[in-house]
Amino acid sequence: MTWIQTISFASATGKLKDIYKRVTGPDNNVDNILMAHSLRPHTLEGHMAIYKAVLHHYGNSIPKWMLEVLGVYVSLMNNCTYCVEHHFSGLSRLLKDQGKADQIRSALEEHAPDLALEAKYVAACQYARKLTENPKDMSEYDVRSLKDAGFDDGEVLEINQVVAYFAYANRTVLGLGINTDGDVIGLSPNSSENPDDWSHS
Repeated sequence: MTWIQTISFASATGKLKDIYKRVTGPDNNVDNILMAHSLRPHTLEGHMAIYKAVLHHYGNSIPKWMLEVLGVYVSLMNNCTYCVEHHFSGLSRLLKDQGKADQIRSALEEHAPDLALEAKYVAACQYARKLTENPKDMSEYDVRSLKDAGFDDGEVLEINQVVAYFAYANRTVLGLGINTDGDVIGLSPNSSENPDDWSHS
């Protein structure tokens, strides 16, 4: 599951057990990326807080499926199979159209999002690619390009934060050898108005 020791739901006590109860899916399943934090429950809390806020918060205005597209794209560029599979499953569930989801994934794999997405969302993918592959080359022009495509400043922030979050998540996975063994693929926190609702379904 990972290259470091982890504590299972069954073995957890105290604060860790309390956090696990908040993030469990079916049959008390805890995603391996979350269980990897088990020796430092405070970092698990931090991870979940930013994950929920960035990707699954009711205050976001970009459709959740598109935020998942950005997560899949960043994860593909970082060769993070764990995050690709989890978030592609979530994307497919949100779209309710497996053919369209497959088309998007193929386009992202080819670095050709224009083959599957409208121009506005292609611009978001272009921003994600540059920020992932060449962060030192970012300039105000890149933000202006998003605004010219039709995103407002708040939505630019949403895009930036999703790309930044997946840089963190991908490196957590790749740096600790986290795999999907035992995971229920594609679960995510509910998009309730309660930022502390981290339950996975």
